[in-house]
Amino acid sequence: MYKHHTTRIFKKAFLLPLLLFASISCDVQSAKKADAQPDIWAKAEQIIENVKTPVFKDTLFNVTKFGAIADGITKNTEAFNKAITACSASGGGTVLVPEGVYVTGPIHLQSNVNLYISKGAEVLFSKDTLDYLPMVHTSYEGVELMNYSPLIYAKGAKNIGVTGEGTLNGQADTTNWWPWCGANRYGHLEGMPDQKDEHNLPTLRIMNEDNTPISERKFGPGHQLRPLFFETLECENVIVKGVTFTNAPFWVIHPLKSNNIIVDGVTVNSHGPNNDGCDPEYCKNVVIQNCIFNTGDDCIAIKSGRNNDGRRVNIPSENIVVQNCTMKDGHGGVVIGSEISAGVRNVFVRKCTMDSPELERAIRIKTNTLRGGFVENVYVKDLTVGQVKEAVLKVNTYYGIYANQSGEYIPTIKNINLENVTVKNGGKYGLLIKGREQAPVTNITLKNVTIDNAENASSIENADSITYINTYINKTLMK
Repeated sequence: MYKHHTTRIFKKAFLLPLLLFASISCDVQSAKKADAQPDIWAKAEQIIENVKTPVFKDTLFNVTKFGAIADGITKNTEAFNKAITACSASGGGTVLVPEGVYVTGPIHLQSNVNLYISKGAEVLFSKDTLDYLPMVHTSYEGVELMNYSPLIYAKGAKNIGVTGEGTLNGQADTTNWWPWCGANRYGHLEGMPDQKDEHNLPTLRIMNEDNTPISERKFGPGHQLRPLFFETLECENVIVKGVTFTNAPFWVIHPLKSNNIIVDGVTVNSHGPNNDGCDPEYCKNVVIQNCIFNTGDDCIAIKSGRNNDGRRVNIPSENIVVQNCTMKDGHGGVVIGSEISAGVRNVFVRKCTMDSPELERAIRIKTNTLRGGFVENVYVKDLTVGQVKEAVLKVNTYYGIYANQSGEYIPTIKNINLENVTVKNGGKYGLLIKGREQAPVTNITLKNVTIDNAENASSIENADSITYINTYINKTLMK
């Protein structure tokens, strides 16, 4: 027995270092494995690679050959649409708008058509609201309806483009479209109808709550809901490149239920009400790059439907890359929400510049318990901010500019990452986060972030797992 007992002791003494070595070895291998994990930004590169640039046939259709006259007076709606129809029917190509000033009603794109606005060309969209009839299937603030046609519109098309170096001028101003928003500074006068009247937005809100069929949500004549500038509905493979948009009635670039979208080198210079620059909604695989946004509302706002409409459609917006853009002015640089009921995931923002005394927030997420929805996996890198008014990062789950914004749909927000961000003037707050006790905002990481001249470092309610790595706010290392 003594011999066996001694043998057992020897075996234990011999095995203990081996077990310890094996444990250390496993820890080292785990560390190496963690270090070897692929860079999350490889996902952004994969998205860019997957979004293929549309290719068009080398066939030209000059609008002047279809009767268009560049005198700034003649209405060329029929000529533009004849050229587009002929182009699509022949298998596609480029519809050329040469130098000059052209007036037109709405332009409806068709598959395999690239509308090219030449340098020195300006397209003026008619101020006659009747030109935007018949009504089409469109949307307003995240709710689908039948309304005035967007100025440029496509439904169910594949392989389409709006490109060139010219200007698309919506001609909205304090006498056209804008007064319908109801604000005096945009031309609304006492007694004039506006979008808040009972037969407008309040009626549309009820239709949304009641799940009224879209075909029965008829607005247009007798109503005051402004049309979008450029909307693609249920489209595939869209490119918008090089052109300038100005004087928009409402949101400027609005891909809706569309996939594989490129917005490249576009200038949005439009300071009207709700003049968001680019609002992908229910969209997948979107690249927004090399653009200048000088807007009256959010520069980029990623959306996914409002309340019941968002839950009915149930298409999250995902796989969106924003890079090399300049946000000169607007309510927010890159915003997610507030129409967000179907959720947003996988958003990558890098190498952007924001600098304006009127820019209120650099990165913003906004929702409430009527909208609900989720936001996850947002990555921001290499961002240079001159100044913001309110906050560098704002997350608000109590957003509301309308009445009765409380419901039963608790939003979830997680995995928000800022890296290599420098801010000269941080506004009121470096971080402004307002989560909910039932569902706190989770997993926020700031790495190599420097925010100077903020009135307050942060205001944080109901947020868990905030990680600071080499992050300074007002010269103080955050821990």
